[in-house]
Amino acid sequence: MKKILLILLVLLVAFAVYWFKFRDNDKNKGPKQEPLKVSRHSDGFNKSVDTMLTAYFEMHDAFVNGDTAKAKAACKNLIALADNVKLDELKTDTATVFEAGSMQMKDIVANAQSLLQQKDITEMRQDFRMVGENIYPLLKTIHYEGKTLYWQNCPMAFGEDKGANWISNTKEIVNPYLGKNHPEFKSSMLHCGEIEDSIKAQ
Repeated sequence: MKKILLILLVLLVAFAVYWFKFRDNDKNKGPKQEPLKVSRHSDGFNKSVDTMLTAYFEMHDAFVNGDTAKAKAACKNLIALADNVKLDELKTDTATVFEAGSMQMKDIVANAQSLLQQKDITEMRQDFRMVGENIYPLLKTIHYEGKTLYWQNCPMAFGEDKGANWISNTKEIVNPYLGKNHPEFKSSMLHCGEIEDSIKAQ
């Protein structure tokens, strides 16, 4: 009799262990809840940055097509939109971030204004290069929260060993310095370049 009771007790304990383990496994099978993403900036701030970037990408496309009129129109738009970026919001971060962002924005506007004075497309492209060279660190400074962007480079944008960078909203290399209608290369160098960095939401 004692032997039967002992066997029943062992079976009962084994069943209890199995049941609790199985139940825990079931709990773990459900989808894990992702932590809520907390935005560092207001929607208005992020939208103002994205709108300015749209004008930059329009400049990029104009240079790909060798269209100086469209490049200048997009450049004027970029200057106006840069003034609308709500940089004051950065004051809630640190004074250093606000000052760095303000200086980078001034340099963006200064190079864009210089582009408007140029008549030669090569000189315009040089100013476009400098606009991008200032937008790139600005996006890092403000902890950009938009879609992933790509910092791309052409090692021969202005001749042998004279490279230049630009920002792209796609991984595809579409070169704004050599473009579709280059006097020497025509469209053969349109996809010359590589991705050097990605700018991801922080």
